[in-house]
Amino acid sequence: GGYGEGLHQPVDPVTARRAADTGVPVAELRSIAERILTVPEGLEIHRTLRRVLKGRQEAIEAGTIDWATAESLAFGALVSREDEKFSVRLSGQDSGRGTFSQRHAVWVDQKTGVKYTPLDQIGHFAVFDSPLSEYGVLGFEYGFAMTDPRALVLWEAQFGDFANGAQIIIDQFVAASEAKWLRANGLVMLLPHGYEGQGPEHSSARLERFLQLCAEDNIQVANCTTPANYFHILRRQMLRPFRKPLVLMTPKSLLRHKLAVSTLADMGKGTRFHRCLEDSVAIEPQKVKRLILCSGKVYYDLVEEREKQGYDDIYILRVEQLYPFPTDALQHYTKGFKNIETVVWCQEEPKNAGAWFFVESLIEEAFGQRPVYAGRAAAAATATGLPRRHAAEQTKLIHEALGEDKSAVRAAIRSSLRSRRKKKAA
Repeated sequence: GGYGEGLHQPVDPVTARRAADTGVPVAELRSIAERILTVPEGLEIHRTLRRVLKGRQEAIEAGTIDWATAESLAFGALVSREDEKFSVRLSGQDSGRGTFSQRHAVWVDQKTGVKYTPLDQIGHFAVFDSPLSEYGVLGFEYGFAMTDPRALVLWEAQFGDFANGAQIIIDQFVAASEAKWLRANGLVMLLPHGYEGQGPEHSSARLERFLQLCAEDNIQVANCTTPANYFHILRRQMLRPFRKPLVLMTPKSLLRHKLAVSTLADMGKGTRFHRCLEDSVAIEPQKVKRLILCSGKVYYDLVEEREKQGYDDIYILRVEQLYPFPTDALQHYTKGFKNIETVVWCQEEPKNAGAWFFVESLIEEAFGQRPVYAGRAAAAATATGLPRRHAAEQTKLIHEALGEDKSAVRAAIRSSLRSRRKKKAA
């Protein structure tokens, strides 16, 4: 048969779970890790990279996995497992190393300059550092994914908002080709996203634009918060019997965040992608009065502040997949909450950006009450360029999401700015 043999249109409703058996036995994951973390005899890699690889080996032994290691394991399993043997192709402006020095998919011999790609030693894996021509490169990768549905084809923007240079490809092809020409495509777009106080040009993957394009089961949009969920969504992309483009907000600070780690068991046999993720803190269902829904990095800020304040009646639920919107999963995770007074949508983006306009009516439909908005005020630019203002805005939206009154929010902002001044003085 041809490349597309066995693939067909999804037969279940767009709102369904549509899971795939994406887990891999832990022993096999350890074996893949050993093969892609071992430096061959005679290859003289940079001492900093040697330290990074040693850290990853220790993490594998301990069973705690960060974002970049989970990605390598997902790629490694796709290209090397006997019953899979897919190919993986990744391109972007700094994809070999990773924009945030996290991936290290290519090692360079410090004496000879020869490049070595560990994943390519165990299967068909290719990574390319592409030119700053998003329109041309994304169009090429879209065509590549169309030609070979057995290849996981990923295009990565250096920062998420760089995707705007490829807007024509996104509008004309990624979002609409299946409706216009009956052409399915499994292209993945990796768009680094999250508000880190780095200014307007490095602060938004323009999530709202992708959500505005969502209809008729055309694309998938997700913003994962754990390495394991990232591992599963990448593997799900190939292991289901259909192809849909996937737009994935990927993290910046979460790449090394102490809480954003998973275990090997989270990726083991029998595990899968979760469209929603439960609160990491056990809270008695009957106590929950305030339900906060969010997506991406802001979850960890909310959890840390809630613990600091000692609230025990606030539950924080992560929406990992924004489209198709997981109404059934939201209801499943909250079915025991009989005393909810307020449902909140919390986001880091301005009110006219991010997911708010998309999710507001869907949340109301799921819970029978309108959600309260907690996030930045509407803005013409995606973010402020002033670190002090960024910190004040972030503090404000976190405390508002937790339901504090205006005077408490103002006090929290003053305290946050004081601690920033002390750090700078030190």
